[in-house]
Amino acid sequence: MTTPPDFACPCGSGHLLSACCGPFHAGQDAEPAPTAEALMRSRYSAYVLDRLDYLRATWHPGTRPAVLEPNEPGLRWLGLTVRHHKVLDADHAEVSFVARSKLGGRAHRLEEVSRFVREDGRWFYVDGDIGAPIGGSVSGRP
Repeated sequence: MTTPPDFACPCGSGHLLSACCGPFHAGQDAEPAPTAEALMRSRYSAYVLDRLDYLRATWHPGTRPAVLEPNEPGLRWLGLTVRHHKVLDADHAEVSFVARSKLGGRAHRLEEVSRFVREDGRWFYVDGDIGAPIGGSVSGRP
């Protein structure tokens, strides 16, 4: 088996995937993301790379959908901007971000405040508010 080529991490950190989000995607025994922001960035990268197994593994079981669909053909993720990472307490945090994509020649923006919880040393995505400032109340997905 050959090693896949390394490239810039989709999360926008400026690092190579292998030195950024890639190690978090490495399966059950992978090092967990150390912060909610790192988890959110690695989940964005997983969306870009269609790593549905990682998305399921990092979605809290209480809110995880039964089925996750791969990206629509032709969808291009264009970038991620993290606006704010707010630590609420040792096991709860919020991350505000904007993710940009393009499909069928049309540009799209997803603005969300995502909520995260840490259980047994691992961060999980719980849910989010689309288009709301931190503390908003419109339900959505990262």
